[in-house]
Amino acid sequence: MRFTLIDRVVVLEPNEKITAVKTLTMAEEYLADHFPHFPVMPGVLMLEAMTQASAWLVRASEDFAHSMVVLKKAANVKYGQFVEPGQTLTVKAKLLKMPDGEARLKVKGLVDDEVTVSGRLVLARYNLAGRVPQGEEIDMATRKELRALWALLRQPAPDDPELAPQ
Repeated sequence: MRFTLIDRVVVLEPNEKITAVKTLTMAEEYLADHFPHFPVMPGVLMLEAMTQASAWLVRASEDFAHSMVVLKKAANVKYGQFVEPGQTLTVKAKLLKMPDGEARLKVKGLVDDEVTVSGRLVLARYNLAGRVPQGEEIDMATRKELRALWALLRQPAPDDPELAPQ
């Protein structure tokens, strides 16, 4: 993952749900183009934030068993309002089921308790070992990087110690 659209995970109940937050700032590079006089978070990035939060739930639920957790399908995605700089997008994902090789989730993004985006996601989960040359080494390195990032995302905000990991 080259960019992270989740600042912090505030609630995690493995195999059940996750709540994560992303505060939009003017420092987001894409805002210069989307749109210069009315900067808002692109809808595709709201969807990506929901996908990333959902992937963290899947990884944490199975102790990082799979190096790859990727979006396979987005269904019934609906957008309700814009996310502007200074606002915080709160992403909530609920795990519905995890059949072999997939995870099905119901997700929504909120700003000030108002739904900005919602939908259902299907994530594919797999390892590269046996699929590509050096797959096992890539899996190990990827899991290591993801665990390091996970440790950062699970830290409480300095100004809100009540959001410490559960």
